Amino acid sequence: MPEKLLLHCCCAPCSSAIVEYLMQHGVRPTLYYCNPNIYPREEYERRKQECTRYAQALGLDIVDADYDHPAWLCAVKGLEEAPERGPRCLECFRYRLLQSARYALANGFTVLTTTLASSRWKSLEQVDAAGTWAVGKALAEAGNAAPAGNDAPTLTWWGRNWRKGGLQERRNALIKEWGFYNQTWCGCEFSLR
Repeated sequence: MPEKLLLHCCCAPCSSAIVEYLMQHGVRPTLYYCNPNIYPREEYERRKQECTRYAQALGLDIVDADYDHPAWLCAVKGLEEAPERGPRCLECFRYRLLQSARYALANGFTVLTTTLASSRWKSLEQVDAAGTWAVGKALAEAGNAAPAGNDAPTLTWWGRNWRKGGLQERRNALIKEWGFYNQTWCGCEFSLR
């Protein structure tokens, strides 16, 4: 199990069983709330508040990334009409996980994973491809910026199917136990269609 893990989290329901699992295995993740895809801002704040409530109750750190919805819209420009699990979702994952990987590298984390791989509405292949790409890109950027002679920064992408091993069932139980707000769409305005 990794020691210094950054967990990109999309919401409290998706985070709950993963966080519990990690802690049961001796890992105290830092939660990274990077979700500029969520619209409107009130929805973003509501989901962030639930993640924060959960993290604080467990004594975990949570980092709120900037809510830069206009930048996210630029990242998915031209893909607005794409279907769910299509190219817009892949670009969305790449955008959010790149921000997460950059933060992880800048703050000494050695492993990055995401709760996006817990949702049955998401393509695991897309999530894993986006995470692998994001870590590679962030490492390349950091390597190019590092002074000569320094050790290269390290960060590993932990692609995992967080639905297996009873975690989906535990997620559903934790939603009820904690009374989490459980949204019915991923968060972006295009998925509402």
